[in-house]
Amino acid sequence: MIRVILADDQELIRESLSFVLNAQADIDMVGIATNGREAIELVRREKPDVVLMDIRMPEVDGVECTRLIKEAYPQIRVIILTTFDDDEYVFGALRYGASGYLLKGVSVAELANAVREAAKGGSIIMPGVATKALQMFARMAKGSMQITVTEKQSAELQENEWRIIREVGCGLSNKEIAAELKFSEGTVRNYLSNILSKLDLRDRTQLAIWAVQTGVVNRPW
Repeated sequence: MIRVILADDQELIRESLSFVLNAQADIDMVGIATNGREAIELVRREKPDVVLMDIRMPEVDGVECTRLIKEAYPQIRVIILTTFDDDEYVFGALRYGASGYLLKGVSVAELANAVREAAKGGSIIMPGVATKALQMFARMAKGSMQITVTEKQSAELQENEWRIIREVGCGLSNKEIAAELKFSEGTVRNYLSNILSKLDLRDRTQLAIWAVQTGVVNRPW
């Protein structure tokens, strides 16, 4: 059972999302917060697997919540709930270790699958927003967040792994990568797990930033 906390200051969003997630056989809603401070208190008490976090909340916003949660409980996965107008906030949350973001208004299936993917340690990038994701990764790569991978580590990568790294850096989701490279989504997930292990990287966001910093996203195949 995947233990989930939802934090959002809009009552309609809280009620609708908690209702659809509670209907999932493998998901257990263990807490609902109306602001960032409540979210942090709930996380400390309940130790959930996944937190669905509204990016803009009173008292403590989603970026600061993500930072505090990931510093204290790095194993807890945070998914940011956002709109197309929240780039700066999403940028900050990804930098602090959020597993990805969902646009408000996603389907029930997308929401539930995102929770499951995050609980497994995966990252969530909405299909169809690759350009937006790439722009964020590029900005992070140009900032102070430098990702270090040794030449010995990168030398262990195989051709298909390089191809997947390029697509991750371009902001594609697992589903989009699978379609692009003619793999199954399960194969893409396995490749990503192996890549992160070889490069000793924390998550997909670090991999994407490294791909941008090193120019892998511009390599032809």
